Amino acid sequence: MVTIIVAIVALLLGGAIGFVLFRYVATGKYNSILQKAEEEAKVIKEKKLLEVKEKFLNKKAELEKEVQQRNQRIQQAENKIKQREMTLNQRQDELNRKNRENENTKNNLENQKKRLDEKAQEVENLHKQELEKLEAISGLSAEEAKEHLVETLKDEAKTQAASYINDIMEDAKISANKEAKRIIIQSIQRVATETAIENSVTVFHIDNDEVKGRIIGREGRNIRALEAATGVEIVVDDTPEAIVLSAFDPVRREIARLALHQLVTDGRIHPARIEEVVAKVKKQVEEEVIETGKRTTIDLGIHGLHPELIRIIGKMKYRSSYGQNLLQHARETANLCAVMASELGLNPKKAKRAGLLHDIGKVPDEEPELPHAIYGAKLAEKYKEKADICNAIGAHHDEMEMNTLLAPIVQVCDAISGARPGARREIVEAYIKRLNDLENIAMSYPGVTKTYAIQAGRELRVIVGADKIDDAQTEALSGEIAKKIQDEMTYPGQVKITVIRETRSVSYAK
Repeated sequence: MVTIIVAIVALLLGGAIGFVLFRYVATGKYNSILQKAEEEAKVIKEKKLLEVKEKFLNKKAELEKEVQQRNQRIQQAENKIKQREMTLNQRQDELNRKNRENENTKNNLENQKKRLDEKAQEVENLHKQELEKLEAISGLSAEEAKEHLVETLKDEAKTQAASYINDIMEDAKISANKEAKRIIIQSIQRVATETAIENSVTVFHIDNDEVKGRIIGREGRNIRALEAATGVEIVVDDTPEAIVLSAFDPVRREIARLALHQLVTDGRIHPARIEEVVAKVKKQVEEEVIETGKRTTIDLGIHGLHPELIRIIGKMKYRSSYGQNLLQHARETANLCAVMASELGLNPKKAKRAGLLHDIGKVPDEEPELPHAIYGAKLAEKYKEKADICNAIGAHHDEMEMNTLLAPIVQVCDAISGARPGARREIVEAYIKRLNDLENIAMSYPGVTKTYAIQAGRELRVIVGADKIDDAQTEALSGEIAKKIQDEMTYPGQVKITVIRETRSVSYAK
């Protein structure tokens, strides 16, 4: 028991001693750790304080810089405001100075006006006094003297005006013919011209003569179908590698040519195919007609035409008059009209429009009973063309009365385009007969030794014997020949008669 108690006491004593020792050791370590923690906290605190101080200094520097910039801007704004104030003050001073000057000028003008009024009143009084004196001296009142003076001046003015008018008329007669010739020649020289073209047949070339049999077909059925569909006579003869298309309508000939080309290229030639191709080609030609009309109006700078008039213009491409292509003739006439109108101070656009449309009556869809000029004027009126354009179209062959200056211009330019050499084709026999008639008429006069018709019959040169006719008689002879040609012959344009008389002196050296 005692042992147990001793053991218990010893155990308790040992536990107490161990606790005390443990507490001592733990307290020492705790203090050491605490001391280290305090030192580290102090270091961290110092670092944080330094960082905070550095950020504060940076922020302070930025704020100071921003404040400085703001102060600079404020200073600049203040300087601008001061400058503006100075400028405004200067302007105000300038305005005040000008107002003072204006006020002074106004006062001066008012004073001058007063003095002028006084002078005018004095002049008026003097005028009345002088007028009274003149009336007393002449025995006439002012109104009577004025009427007498007016009558005298009227008589003098009438005499001078009549003399002046006579002088102007003489000058106009002298210069008008020269000016008219100059305008016409200049207009002709500035417009390109075309020569006459074929107008009745078209030759269709083929690669070999075997194609002719296919075009004729069994018992001629293909060629009959083609002629029936196109309205063109197709001549297949012994001419090598050629087929002749004969018709007076160029549109039908063109349709037949294009249809033949497509049929020969395709190789399928039979009546059903022929009708199909001809119908297709007709549509293509109609589209080409419209496209040609549009292109022509664009080239000439003419706008606002009715679509039907544009189609009629396109049809002119396939029409001819005496061998002259109608579209080329219309374009040429339009350009001539524009040039001539510009020379005369008229509207060239209107003149060009009238010149282009002047022959639209020659390409009707159905044959009218009216002359082509009248029919063309009615077509133009139908499609809302202006009255002066319609009048120029209808009057270019003197079948209507000319109401505007455009009408004679169109008439002259139409004659220039149609009458120039090479423009229109004549039948060879008629052409040769006309030249022979010209030469025979001149040869019928006594004293004429030789005659030559040149320039396509536009000029006749007559050579006379120097021993039979003198210089004075040559002038009379040219006039007589011109009158006889004018009375007995029909010809386009005009014929120039030139009488040539040579004086030859012959000597012999022996």
